[in-house]
Amino acid sequence: MIRKATMADVKAIYALLHHFADKGLLLGRSYSSLYDQLRDFQVVMSEDGHRLIGCGALHISWDNLAEIRSLAVVEEEQGKGVGGRLVESFLAEARSFEISKVFTLTYQPTFFSRLGFKPIDKGELPHKVWSDCVHCPKFPDCNEEAMVWQAK
Repeated sequence: MIRKATMADVKAIYALLHHFADKGLLLGRSYSSLYDQLRDFQVVMSEDGHRLIGCGALHISWDNLAEIRSLAVVEEEQGKGVGGRLVESFLAEARSFEISKVFTLTYQPTFFSRLGFKPIDKGELPHKVWSDCVHCPKFPDCNEEAMVWQAK
């Protein structure tokens, strides 16, 4: 079940993101940033509805441009379509806002390419670079790959 995140989900989202951040697979988020951007987040709950098994956010960056960020699925649920369902949900949400271009910065380009994303040069995302990336501890030596999805 995919749904919008609630205040009750923040601690579980934080823990999931930091689990993968500690492995160098994504950037962690502070509690403050999670509360600030809670409206961007969606979560996937286990079948019994008691455990968060995936999360991610669709962040509107600029005119006709949004970013999928903080996408994570617990390891034992990976490979079962949870992440793909989240991405499809974000793309549907982007279309509902009439946003036709969605990008991501990722260490998992194969996953996103299966969902229709194409590689893009980070230089084509100046709003992202100058609004978020300059504050990242990995800037300017980021090794995430930029990918973009475009509505047809």
